[in-house]
Amino acid sequence: MLLKRTGFPQEEELVLCTVTAVHYHSVFVTLDEYGKTGLIHISEIAPGRIRNIRDYVVEGKKVVCKVLKIDKEKGHIDLSLRRVNEKQKRSKLNQIKQEQLAENIIQYVAKQNKKKPEFLYQEITKKIFQDYHSLFDAFEEVSQDKLDLTKYLDKKLASQLTKIIQQRIKPREIEINGEIKIISTVPNGVETVKEILTKAEKTKGNPIIKYKGAGIFTITVKSDDYKKAEKILKHAIENAENEAKKQKATFEFSKTEKD
Repeated sequence: MLLKRTGFPQEEELVLCTVTAVHYHSVFVTLDEYGKTGLIHISEIAPGRIRNIRDYVVEGKKVVCKVLKIDKEKGHIDLSLRRVNEKQKRSKLNQIKQEQLAENIIQYVAKQNKKKPEFLYQEITKKIFQDYHSLFDAFEEVSQDKLDLTKYLDKKLASQLTKIIQQRIKPREIEINGEIKIISTVPNGVETVKEILTKAEKTKGNPIIKYKGAGIFTITVKSDDYKKAEKILKHAIENAENEAKKQKATFEFSKTEKD
């Protein structure tokens, strides 16, 4: 990776590491983004008793760790492998993958301009990192026409980058989900439920409603912006709930999270 952060990571931060040495009671790693050495004590490798530490880590293996403690004076960084759950691991690896995609774009443009990727990377990130935590964060906004790179770069380079970014980085799609439970005791209860759900479906933003079972329906909203998706979901639920009150039906809503 071209990305090399300065200083030390923050405590509780997730970091990608490469195992460099495995000892009986500890493991030494290099923090890929910071270029510093960290240590994982055997008690932080995995829960429970560990008979052979090499069943979990070997030299050269990439692992996602959580920063436990930092001693800047001594240069010590204590890490944990066991305190990183699968969701956190996937999230960190996805961030790394996204940053590598952004770096590949830099390398491509550097080749076009007969420049060294490292020098072009420094030229581009010097100003961008004042406003963005990562290169991908900035490039993603470029792909959504939310950022004009001429704010940071000369017109020619900004134009080259923008063209490649919009070809290679597609605006991400935010998805939020929930469950609706409707109970109607009137004779035409089925039609009543349909009318209530129709009110939600006709909400601007096109929420998707599907039958799950036992009077429960799933509702899904997709958007390129989380706040926008939240607003669409809120309006859909309000519309359905108001109709349920008119129809004297019991209405319940709960938000669901994806792993």
